Amino acid sequence: MDAYDHTQKGILHWLVAGTGAVCLASASAAINAPAASWIVALLVAVGGLFLLLAPCFARLRVRDTGDALEIAFGPWRLFKRRVRYDEIVSADIGRSTLVDGWGIHRIPGRGWIWNIHGFRCVRLEFRDGSVLRVGTDEPEQLETLVRTRIG
Repeated sequence: MDAYDHTQKGILHWLVAGTGAVCLASASAAINAPAASWIVALLVAVGGLFLLLAPCFARLRVRDTGDALEIAFGPWRLFKRRVRYDEIVSADIGRSTLVDGWGIHRIPGRGWIWNIHGFRCVRLEFRDGSVLRVGTDEPEQLETLVRTRIG
């Protein structure tokens, strides 16, 4: 099988940037309010952090490195994960739900999700029983890759 390297673009970064902008706009609206200095400072800090993190969620790259699957949000690769194929016991095409959301997080009873846009994913189950769902706009190709690599 040829090396797999796929990048999915999403809209998550716009949501993160929008939240940051709303925080900063709220801070500027409340800047002259009496006894609100700590609220303004908090809004500025959260808004600035969200604006800095927004580009990290512009795309999700999933790539075969031979012995592992590398999953990374980008273009700034602050959030990445490397999953060794010998730790995976099964791979199946699945769907996430609106409740699962987008981004990187763990849902009790459902496992980890790394998703940038849409609801299609590949569900990876590991030897220890944990689950990782990787969002993708081409689940058939990703599932085929993982199944081939895990034998």
